[in-house]
Amino acid sequence: MPQPASHPSPHPLPPPFDARAGRGGRRRLRGAVLALALGATFFAAGAFGLEGGSSPAGGSSTAAVRSGSPEAMRERLRRLPEDAPGWASLGMAYVQQARTTADPATYDKAESALRTSLKVQPRDNYAAQTAMGALAAARHDFGAALEWGRRAVATNPAGSGAHGVLADAHTQLGQYEASYQDVQRMTDLRPDTASLARASYTWELRGDIPRARALMERALQDAPTPGDQAFARAHLAALAAESGDARTGLREAEHGLRAVPRDPQLLETRARAHHALGDSRRAVADYTAAVAIAPLPQYVLGLGELQESLGHPAAAQEQYALLRAQERLRAASTAPADVDAILFEADHGDARHAVAMGRTAVESQPFIAVQDAYAWALHRAGQDTRALPYADRALALGTRSALSHYHRAVIERSLGNLTAARRDLETALAIDPRFHPLHAPAARTALRALQRIGPAS
Repeated sequence: MPQPASHPSPHPLPPPFDARAGRGGRRRLRGAVLALALGATFFAAGAFGLEGGSSPAGGSSTAAVRSGSPEAMRERLRRLPEDAPGWASLGMAYVQQARTTADPATYDKAESALRTSLKVQPRDNYAAQTAMGALAAARHDFGAALEWGRRAVATNPAGSGAHGVLADAHTQLGQYEASYQDVQRMTDLRPDTASLARASYTWELRGDIPRARALMERALQDAPTPGDQAFARAHLAALAAESGDARTGLREAEHGLRAVPRDPQLLETRARAHHALGDSRRAVADYTAAVAIAPLPQYVLGLGELQESLGHPAAAQEQYALLRAQERLRAASTAPADVDAILFEADHGDARHAVAMGRTAVESQPFIAVQDAYAWALHRAGQDTRALPYADRALALGTRSALSHYHRAVIERSLGNLTAARRDLETALAIDPRFHPLHAPAARTALRALQRIGPAS
């Protein structure tokens, strides 16, 4: 995607994906390969996909993930305590459960089950190695995820799930060419919901929304369970909503919620669509329901900022208090802050502390969304000269992120780069006129002020 002359050129890109069928009948996607919930954990636990029957040890690696609850799996393992693939499946089931419950203790249960699997079968335990990689990614330890993914690939090069772990880790570590190659290999091996969804995301990162949407639609068609279908619907809804098409976003979210009524990601996506369409009451209700199911920072922050934009300061502060409590728990651990925690601290807390949080996060996870959050924290702390290079890096792939363009515009305006600021404001509002309950109105006000100064050159 072309970039303004005053900013770095786009990151080099690999050739387009050739998403074909795997071992049983190779079929091409129609016309080559036809993207953003730009969260730092986009594929850490959701749509992960460990393929059954791929373990060299002969066990099915994930059939049990879809065959019952973790409690049922544990009951079975009491009778078969030496079932290494069963322990691995239990561990992955806990990782998936933690995605919707946001309960850190569930990750501890996952690790215990996976360590048991590795103890029972120390060698060639592809399923447990791959699931350990997924667990590390879910905990934002992407260096460990990369190591576990490499071990799993060494154990079973034909296993697609391990290449998904590598793709997630490489993406979050800012190693985009490597992640593209991982996804291509994963798609070649097994073009299913997990690989097609990741392929969609690589195009989304590069700003090619039509290709991203087409691949996610393929992921939806191949989705074998209501949960997989809900995942794909949520991202189709986000792709539409974050491109300014709130009605399509609402329709996709409602389709997904008919299958999985309490999916928090779908509820949050529908909340944003309702807000964009001017239905604040329903937006608040959906955000509230999402937070009640899974109090993840992005849901809590979204609800708080929506309440603030509606003139409900007490309701907003209730959500902000929850975020501060979550941050105290996070700070007591060794985990780096996530994007939403950094943005919250920058906008509603201590900007200098946000800078410290962002610095630590970007050192361990130099993903574009983290670069953007760090740039914004630096701006809020009055360090715009330092902020601009990070804001540029956040957009260097060509990603269509209205929020990132807005952040860079404000930094550019503070530095006196008014033409560049106006261009980024126009881009942000063209992508999505309602991209944020607080910042979108500020963007419109800032753009009107710059337009009064004179035309952009």
